[in-house]
Amino acid sequence: MDSRSGEMGVFAKVVETGSFSAAGRVLNLTPSAVSKLVSRIEERVGVQLIHRSTRHLAVTAEGRHYYDSCIRILDDIEEAEQTISIGTSSPKGTLRVSLSVPFGTHCVTPLLPEFARRYPDISVDLSLTDAKVDLQRERVDVAVRMGPLVDATFRARLLGHSRKVVVASPAYVRKHGAPKTPLELAAHSCFNFNFRRSLDEWPFLVNGRTLHLPVSGGLVVNNGESMRELAILGMGIARLAHFHVAEDLRQRRLVELLPAFDPGDVEEIHAIFASQRHLPSRARVFIDFLVERLAPVLEKSVHARR
Repeated sequence: MDSRSGEMGVFAKVVETGSFSAAGRVLNLTPSAVSKLVSRIEERVGVQLIHRSTRHLAVTAEGRHYYDSCIRILDDIEEAEQTISIGTSSPKGTLRVSLSVPFGTHCVTPLLPEFARRYPDISVDLSLTDAKVDLQRERVDVAVRMGPLVDATFRARLLGHSRKVVVASPAYVRKHGAPKTPLELAAHSCFNFNFRRSLDEWPFLVNGRTLHLPVSGGLVVNNGESMRELAILGMGIARLAHFHVAEDLRQRRLVELLPAFDPGDVEEIHAIFASQRHLPSRARVFIDFLVERLAPVLEKSVHARR
């Protein structure tokens, strides 16, 4: 019997966990058994896939290429079995989902109990991060991305749109005053992100033209949820998606600033997934569910005002 698919699964887990011992714990194998399986693959293909040292493992260029191929093959096997089961049983299996912290926290997590009731045989593996992840490498079934799509290797489905709002807490405004024009932001503490973004400036409509103004302050963060919490605490001014702070605006925990200078920029929100001929049913029903439950809410948020 050909056991190469099983060996591929072991190798993929070594790459994903970073060690033989960690992969062994996940797979219920000893580290030596995992090491022997990887060595067997290397002997068969005739190249070194992993550099070993006493402290850590490093995947070689050939190993990275082999890993990517393993993931495609393993996904094809899972997809083939899932395709056969369509129509004979309800969607099942592990659904790996990657979301930004704000979108996951405020939009998707509250809906998961309903999704679980509809599809009890689907197990959701949810990761929240504002950093972009490699869907193929992390074996993610569905991710949600804000803004323009730049990766043509994935397919996408539009979930809705979101506008951005500049906000601060009432306490911050009482202490520091509200800026009357975008240029006055230079005298205020404004939050920004500490990871690389396509544009580290805030856009405003001034005299009929859209200007992108740099902002700065005493704090930078790696996710929008931390930025929101700091804004509520009165630490500074933030620019966040309206869906993210809609409830805070209603409850007056935050107030919108400079609405007359709103440039009307609206971000598209897409669910993205690997470009496969047959999307696994567990991913398809999840995307359909997001469209059903979120599209009306997101479109309402786009048109909301103070």
